[in-house]
Formats: sequence, C-alpha cells, structure tokens
Amino acid sequence: MKLTPNFSLSEFGCKDGTAVPQKYIANVTKLAKNLQVLRDHVKKPVVLNSAYRSPAYNRKIGGAPASQHLTASAGDIRIAGMTSKQVHATILQLIAEGKMHNGGLGLYNTFVHYDIRATPTRWDLRK
Repeated sequence: MKLTPNFSLSEFGCKDGTAVPQKYIANVTKLAKNLQVLRDHVKKPVVLNSAYRSPAYNRKIGGAPASQHLTASAGDIRIAGMTSKQVHATILQLIAEGKMHNGGLGLYNTFVHYDIRATPTRWDLRK
C-alpha cells in the first residue's frame, strides 16, 4: 500500500516482521507525509532504519517504554550523502517554515529520530 509517492506501508513495519497494526494507519500515514516533504526537499531517498516497533521488539532492543515507535508515529532515518547533523538541521528548517510537523526530533551519530508527537521535543544523544 502506497502512503505517499515514495513511501510504502511495508517500509514502516517492525524489524521482527510485524506489520503496522490497522489502528495505527493514520499515524504512519501522517509520518510518511512529513517524511515525503523532507525527501522532496533534499531530492534524495530517506531510508528508515526503524519505524513501527511491536511491544516485544521494543523491549528486546531496550526501547523507551512509551516510545513513539510503538504507535507507528516515529522513524529513525538516514539520507545517503548527508550527516545526521545535516538531516537534523534540514528538518528544523522545514519545521520553522511550517512544512513539517513540529514533533520529536533527536540527533544521534548515525541517524535522526523524527516523530509526530503533539508536543515539540528535542534531544542530542551523539557520543
């Protein structure tokens, strides 16, 4: 199922093989639409390292108990040819321009976490 011109529902499934539950389709659709804005802006594919996580998989990898990934509201992403700091800065720019939802944004060494939570939240966990 296509969510946007460049994102399919299957890309957002859990790494343990669990598909995004039907009850979270609205969340994953909103997430995909926001990531499509990023992709259109940078003109490069946005790769999802992690999106929806089943509760069992989230526990297995030590994810936060109330992780946005549990409701298909988050994506850990990378873009070839861009550092995580560049991706992070680009998302901040698009948020400031009102083009992307102002939710959660986390900076890591090799990826950026973006989510569609209601309250803007920022963190930097680079080592």
